[in-house]
Amino acid sequence: MPHIDSNTRLYAVLGSPVSHSLSPVMHNAAFRQTGHNGVYVAFEVTDLPGAVAAIQALNIGGCSVTLPHKVAVMELLDHVDPMARQIGAVNTIVNQAGRLGGFNSDSPGAMAALLEKTPIAHRKVAVIGAGGAARALAHGVKLNGGRLTIVNRSLENGRRLAGQLECDFCPLDDFSGLGCDILINTTSVGMRPHTDRMPVAHACLRPGMTVMDIVYNPLETQLLKASREAGCTVVDGVAMFVHQGAIQFERWTGKKAPVQLMKKTVLDALGKKST
Repeated sequence: MPHIDSNTRLYAVLGSPVSHSLSPVMHNAAFRQTGHNGVYVAFEVTDLPGAVAAIQALNIGGCSVTLPHKVAVMELLDHVDPMARQIGAVNTIVNQAGRLGGFNSDSPGAMAALLEKTPIAHRKVAVIGAGGAARALAHGVKLNGGRLTIVNRSLENGRRLAGQLECDFCPLDDFSGLGCDILINTTSVGMRPHTDRMPVAHACLRPGMTVMDIVYNPLETQLLKASREAGCTVVDGVAMFVHQGAIQFERWTGKKAPVQLMKKTVLDALGKKST
């Protein structure tokens, strides 16, 4: 248990639902490791304006923002970082002496996880999906010099996102994996309880490809299992989750995040959840 006193700073995740969030266990472990006098909790939030007002009223140090609030929260903050504004989503709030700043750590967190395994610059990168996560990761790919293609089942949504990002679009049914260096799944396909599903066919997975899945429960999705068997390098969802959390931690505390401890904590928690 953390030592709580009158100087302990409160942090939280705001979302609905949040009962399965692993952010509290990860951030509290990081606070303990670094000696930061803070406690991180999960708040089930349906009244978002009330929750944001409470951050200021109670002098909460910072918050993670998860579904369904990442877009709506932007208009309630004093300042939104230009990158988060471009992505169109905020997942991190920092209380800067009563002024609330909004940031996006999903995009740089995902890129940090990917860069551990492969360069991105000049690589052909296919991003599956056209939602908020796809937008964040696609933005990161472009920022890192990747040659981006959006792959999506819905032609309208896929073409719209590709148009906004000024990149290529490929309908999911036409995707063969040919010439693709990096494949990133940003959809929920393969997440519990539908763990037998994959967003692409086995034939799209080619040796030498790097395949990333942002789903982290189960840790090894059907896509990652098939990719490993096909001779691909794989990047699991925990890597992105931990790196985006590390960026949040550093924004809140000004201290270097204990990334390996955070990863071990999340993996241990996932292990307990799956048994």
